Amino acid sequence: MPHKNIRDTNRTDIKALTTGSSRWFKNASAFGITTVLSAGILVACGQMSNAESKASGSTGKQKSESISSRDMLPSDMLQQMQALPQLTKGLGDTGAAVIDPNKPTLVKFWASWCPLCLGTLEETETWRKDPKFADLNVVTVASPGHLNEKEDSEFTTWYAGVQADYPKLLVLSDPSGELIEKLGVQVYPSWAILDKKGNLVHLVKGNISAEQAYALAENANNDFAELKSGNAKPANAQALDNNNKIETIKQKDGVYYNDKGKPINTRSIYLAGGCFWGVEAYMERVDGVVDAVSGYANGDTANPSYEQVIRGSGHAETVKVTYDADKIDLDTLLKYYFRVVDPTSLNKQGNDRGVQYRSGIYYTDQEDKAVIDAALKRVQSQYKQKVVVENEALDNFYVAEAYHQDYLAKNPNGYCHIDLSLAADKPEGATQAKLAPVSTVAEALDPKRYAGFDKGALKNTLTKAQYNITQDAGTERAFSHEYDDLFAPGIYVDVVSGEPLFLSTDKYQSGCGWPSFTKPIDMQVITQYEDKAFNMVRTEVRSRVADSHLGHVFPDGPKDRGGLRYCINGGALQFIPVSVMPQSGYAPLVKLVKS
Repeated sequence: MPHKNIRDTNRTDIKALTTGSSRWFKNASAFGITTVLSAGILVACGQMSNAESKASGSTGKQKSESISSRDMLPSDMLQQMQALPQLTKGLGDTGAAVIDPNKPTLVKFWASWCPLCLGTLEETETWRKDPKFADLNVVTVASPGHLNEKEDSEFTTWYAGVQADYPKLLVLSDPSGELIEKLGVQVYPSWAILDKKGNLVHLVKGNISAEQAYALAENANNDFAELKSGNAKPANAQALDNNNKIETIKQKDGVYYNDKGKPINTRSIYLAGGCFWGVEAYMERVDGVVDAVSGYANGDTANPSYEQVIRGSGHAETVKVTYDADKIDLDTLLKYYFRVVDPTSLNKQGNDRGVQYRSGIYYTDQEDKAVIDAALKRVQSQYKQKVVVENEALDNFYVAEAYHQDYLAKNPNGYCHIDLSLAADKPEGATQAKLAPVSTVAEALDPKRYAGFDKGALKNTLTKAQYNITQDAGTERAFSHEYDDLFAPGIYVDVVSGEPLFLSTDKYQSGCGWPSFTKPIDMQVITQYEDKAFNMVRTEVRSRVADSHLGHVFPDGPKDRGGLRYCINGGALQFIPVSVMPQSGYAPLVKLVKS
């Protein structure tokens, strides 16, 4: 039996305390309030996914740290909202005038750029005026100056022009952005459910339906006792096909928006790294992450309970991370991940011991494996011990019990083996896709697209090795870079500017120890110079836009492919897998890779 640590004891105590109140409230609905909240979330500017089907850096050990250093949700959220200015005329000047401290509270976080937010303001106002909501505060919060919202004065002026359409809608303004930051809200609308003391009971990333809202209203006088019990798992999230394989039930009408009001290109990866409480709280604070959900992955028991997991169901405590692929790429996300796990620790992270606490990266897109392979090779180069992080296709994923979701937001002093403040610091060498979409190859190769990089900030945005290679014409050791033996389909771009340089189609195994190509994607993207350093005469290759040193070209390449060998430092490149090229701004080049 796995070692039962302090955290497991805490979880058992929590469930023991709540067992007496875990019955379904029949007056909520035929399904119960927890089921209602979980089964039909209308995805808007974010998503909540419940089950998945089988699908084809840290630089040292992390140690347990004091809770005081971590970025937790304050327990005085209600008091914070009562102090905020209230914008709708005639309803009071601050939240204190409209929030009854003797009632639980339903809080809608929204933005003026979010189409679904605007489309549901009238519905939200209707709920507040409905007698069925008499036992529940219904409040909305906007955060001027954050997540691309208008600045404070501009937002106030804008809302003054539309508030006549919603005369009873409570709109609190939080220009500090503290509330959404503490909750990890990066998508709109999001909803927070607070008890009478202002403690977070449940957080929904996305919209809630009228059915869900009415179920909450009917149970407000119980102060959400069932939600607090938290033992039920989200229902209607998964089904079994004829072969008893889990198949996903997807949202049919889900629409995802980014902070500019545009549909989000969402992708997901599944990360295991010890206690999922900390991994979930950490990842949802990473800029570009849409949602993080705790669950159990790649085990032997269908739909396991937490007790079955700790008794040996074979599952790993895992977090499904859904991210905006236009804002952050998988490689950068993995850099965040490796900063908070010890990749050499087998079945152990922090104070936790057992197979369920193993580290792993589980993918649903086969083309993600190349990115994961490269990241693991990079991490292995930093350790003498063997890296033991699993790299596997996702076999199954079950959402954990409700009391595990957003655990650290609901329990500010709860156990956590991760320093959450690290999510606020961009990893060294992190790159993000921010290119606007184009439709032709010529547009994709236009040098003007890649001229916006900040040359003065390169020491902060590149690793020391990347900076040494690209800016000081350094050379990495032979056979040292993960790109040397990477042959997945995609393109290689300048790590400084993002300019496309080479196709995987033109890459070959030269045996020289450096990534080798028979030609660039187009001769116009490189420049060549005579190099007489080290008493040799060579031809240096540099990138066109950023003038990054890349490597050299030699006349000893495959004769049937032109006879040239472009010997390039891996540290001067960033690999973009073909699967993410469209959302990264390189869509027209996909056909070149596939051909």
